[in-house]
Amino acid sequence: MTSRQRMATALNHQEPDRVPFDLGSTVVSGIQPRAYRGVLELLGEGDREPSGFIDIKQQLVIPHADIMDRLGADATSVLQYVGRADGHSNMDQVAEDDEYLWMYDAWGIGWHMPKDGGMYFDMYDHPLQGATLDDAKKLLWPDPTARDFDEMAQVAQRLYEETDKAIVVRGFGAGILEIYQWLFGYEDAFINLIADEPLVNYVMDKILEVKIAYTEAVLPKVGQYCQIYFSGDDWGHQDGPALRPEMIDRLLVTRHKQHHKVIKQLAPHIKILFHTCGSVYQVMDGLIETGIDILNPVQVSAADMGDTARLKREFGDAISFWGGVDTQYVMPNGTVQEVKDEVKRRIDDLAPGGGYVLNTVHNIQNDVPPENIMAMVEALDEYGWY
Repeated sequence: MTSRQRMATALNHQEPDRVPFDLGSTVVSGIQPRAYRGVLELLGEGDREPSGFIDIKQQLVIPHADIMDRLGADATSVLQYVGRADGHSNMDQVAEDDEYLWMYDAWGIGWHMPKDGGMYFDMYDHPLQGATLDDAKKLLWPDPTARDFDEMAQVAQRLYEETDKAIVVRGFGAGILEIYQWLFGYEDAFINLIADEPLVNYVMDKILEVKIAYTEAVLPKVGQYCQIYFSGDDWGHQDGPALRPEMIDRLLVTRHKQHHKVIKQLAPHIKILFHTCGSVYQVMDGLIETGIDILNPVQVSAADMGDTARLKREFGDAISFWGGVDTQYVMPNGTVQEVKDEVKRRIDDLAPGGGYVLNTVHNIQNDVPPENIMAMVEALDEYGWY
């Protein structure tokens, strides 16, 4: 099977020849520089450097296509080959002062990273902090159509014709709840959920409007070449949902359902990959109601998420799972054998009948030993064939 066939078969809940594998096709399945350089060293390619960042905020490198082939990765992304001015990383606008590298994204949110020892860009400026509804109505919202969609179409067509990978296209920016929180800052964002729902509704509706406008612009150009649309929102924390389930239903389910309906109308063949970290077991029915096809990252270290056999049993007929290999404890701290055991467990639980793509839980951080990354790949080859 080609990678594209393998991915399509699995996401249609059938068993391909091997469990598909993802590394680097999204901003939540990527790898940081030191970890990637370690992999290059182990492969005898230590003199090579990555070509740039797929996401500068999270410091995720663009891996080499031939290295991904050697590791058996089955997906790639339009985002790796075109400018990243998508509301997530305005890479050309990074500035610096004596202490920080800093930037403002398309939403007007300020991010900075210490020049000495910094590992990520963190938020430091929230344009709606302390804002009223009148203030929010004056905010300059991003124009999601201000980019070269013809270039994206050319890249997507080239990837479709010259590779056998499943191709991912990403939506605009982060999730509705995430951007809402980032615009206000977390304290104001949570207070407003209780104290000023008209303000919350206005801002979330504007975020949804931007995201739908981008989808309506990008999918007519690239949809015919792509198989997966990357959507998402962080609905979970370590110990449970980020909001009360009834609040998630009221504020988020309906809005994401509107967005996902547009995706399916414009590209009925595309599978919607929905990323949400944390414990979302209690709100899985709402997630499925929005029209998603795939749940990522299956954060097995969060409450109610570790029993992946139960997740497969209860929800595996409705959705596929993409992720599951623990990056909170096992990948950075486990032995090679513990990594292989972790991979085997997730394959045993999630792969029967298809509906599973192997990937780490979120991005591979700099503290993950390259030997553990290679152990994951070796375990896939050992246990991942049907």
